[in-house]
Amino acid sequence: MADLLDDAPPPPPALDPPAFDRLRLTLADKGPAAAAAALVEEMRAADDLNGLFYAMLLKKRVELGVSPFPTGPSSELPAETHQPYEDAIRDAGRMVGTMFLDRRDFPKAWAFFRMLGEPEPVRDALAAYDPPADADIYPIVEIAWQNGVLPKKGFDLILARHGVCSAITMAGSSDMSGNPELRDHCVGKLTRALHEQLTERLRSDLESRRTPEPTATIPQMVAEHPELFADDAYHIDTSHLSSVVQMAMYLAPGPELDMARELCEYGRHLAPHLQGSGDSPFDEMYVDYLAFLDVVAGKDVDAGLERFRAKAAREIEEGVTHPAQVYVNLLLRANRPAEALAAAKTFLMTEADERLVCPGVAELAKRVGDYDALAEAAKARADAVGYLAGLIAGRK
Repeated sequence: MADLLDDAPPPPPALDPPAFDRLRLTLADKGPAAAAAALVEEMRAADDLNGLFYAMLLKKRVELGVSPFPTGPSSELPAETHQPYEDAIRDAGRMVGTMFLDRRDFPKAWAFFRMLGEPEPVRDALAAYDPPADADIYPIVEIAWQNGVLPKKGFDLILARHGVCSAITMAGSSDMSGNPELRDHCVGKLTRALHEQLTERLRSDLESRRTPEPTATIPQMVAEHPELFADDAYHIDTSHLSSVVQMAMYLAPGPELDMARELCEYGRHLAPHLQGSGDSPFDEMYVDYLAFLDVVAGKDVDAGLERFRAKAAREIEEGVTHPAQVYVNLLLRANRPAEALAAAKTFLMTEADERLVCPGVAELAKRVGDYDALAEAAKARADAVGYLAGLIAGRK
């Protein structure tokens, strides 16, 4: 811990000139310990919190009988003083960091608690903090999102203050694969925000046409009012729509998934050149994403699975396995692990697991207890060790 302060510059003086005279006199009359205690009180009275931190460390060094310079290297301290000095750093850092938190000066507070490796006080303070409308939220977002202290808070602030576009950029440029809870939070919030925006604009459009639909859903409005799409009209940024729909693949069954399905329903009514296209198996964009999300939602499951099975079979003829991987994942989302294993054996038998975005044959075989399939997959990859392990596991 002491090493963290080795390169820290001494704080700039914040005291008035008479304070320096008072410190000199105290040192002359009462000695170093009294002068160090006086410095702490001078810094506190001057409201110099950074200076207060270093003054407290100076005071501790004087008590320990070592060099008084708090920014000096820890190697100069005797071994027996390391632990008490470490404790002094923590006590001073917590006190000053808390004082900064009380002032809602999160960046300065975070500097201390990050040094201590104690993010919890900052996390708790951020969770309870609602920035004023005119506040600069980016320092808070940097702590909450970039530093991982409270990423949901950081995302919510960007979405609320800067809108869907900025929030999509934030989510899309971050790897959240290792944090599915955060990913689901962000995707759910984006889906809900875009759904609310689209619903409001469709109803406003119909009201301007003197055909108000104050309670109609998105599917009802687009089905009953084709005029909404006349002259290649659209009601929300189509890049936002496609981005959110693609992210929605991760959603679990629930209200946000149903909202994403409604977004797809709107998207498939757009003019063809506004729908865009993607790579197989989502080459028909909103129709394909709707079919995928329907399966996850438990709607038209067999038809949706057959749609993606056919795409997988077609593309495998060209040596393209990604649609098959999507199909395997969709079978798992539909709670059909045995069928997922069968599909993997058909399409992905020779693929190494590390190259897949879905579980491979070996993993799926373990899940369902089919060790013969595991051995087959290992043999297809010329993996003798895996082959024999599968055979032995099957005997048990």
